[in-house]
Amino acid sequence: MANKKAIRDAYGETLAKIGEENENIVVLDADVASSSKSILFGKKFPDRYFNVGIAEANMVGMAAGFAASGKIPFANTFAAFIMLRAGDPVRSLIAYTKLNVKLAGTYAGLSDSYDGASHHAITDIAFMRSLPNMAVLSVVDAVEAELATRAAAEFVGPVYLRLSRAEVPIIFDKSSYKFEMGKGVQLTEGSDVTIAATGYMVAKSLQAAEQLKTKGIMARVINIHTIKPIDRELLIRCAQETGAVVTAEEHNVLGGLGSAVSEVLAEEYPVPIEFVGIRDTFAESGDYELLLEKYGLSVDNIVNKVNKVMKRKNKQCGLLMK
Repeated sequence: MANKKAIRDAYGETLAKIGEENENIVVLDADVASSSKSILFGKKFPDRYFNVGIAEANMVGMAAGFAASGKIPFANTFAAFIMLRAGDPVRSLIAYTKLNVKLAGTYAGLSDSYDGASHHAITDIAFMRSLPNMAVLSVVDAVEAELATRAAAEFVGPVYLRLSRAEVPIIFDKSSYKFEMGKGVQLTEGSDVTIAATGYMVAKSLQAAEQLKTKGIMARVINIHTIKPIDRELLIRCAQETGAVVTAEEHNVLGGLGSAVSEVLAEEYPVPIEFVGIRDTFAESGDYELLLEKYGLSVDNIVNKVNKVMKRKNKQCGLLMK
């Protein structure tokens, strides 16, 4: 994980590539083209690129019209704004009618760190996954950003693509990594606990797993890049085989990955579970990594949550043996 690349750069480069491959792809942006990197598509295909200005709801309405006309629109703005300012047309025009629109929410989580709470997106997963018909993707690194963007373009139906601003470690090898919507990926072996993570927290979970190994705890790390439809089969199998789960996400603990995982396991195979995420609070402005540390999104906090869930697991096993 020594090499790093910004997820938004990989996304913009991929948009330009798939634009060459499919002339039905059109791109819209709400006046943040340099930030979302959709400008790379715009420079190559100006006739298929539309900067609508600071009018997110209008942009989504236009995207719906393009989709109804047979095009494949990618609508781009900050994740906080595509969720809040454009929430009504996202729900009523796109999700309700199952239109083939791709919503790219950039600067997700706390990655727009210095712009503060108004620009942080810590409730977008909760909103988007609650919409019927909406698929939700949350990418880990630049390699997955490219593959997820391609998968979203090929998928017929509405997709929310959650993208970070941050320059993050490259985890995957493009030549061998297989990305499939709806299928999580097991990254490490482990029989003691499962760490189910998404986005940048996957890299931190892998670091936590290395620390835990030195203490004799073998943690299985799985990447849940598709929040919806979530990989129920993988989650149930991991819960059965390890008996404890920790979720890790750059999102409010309410309504995000942790909630989605809990819903599956509560129905199918209940085990002790702990959550790493933002504890239902707004974050302040500041350095990105310092914000992650302050609000509990750290390697040390993942380790602490694993230790806590292991105690609960061992206590439960002791009670069952009596």
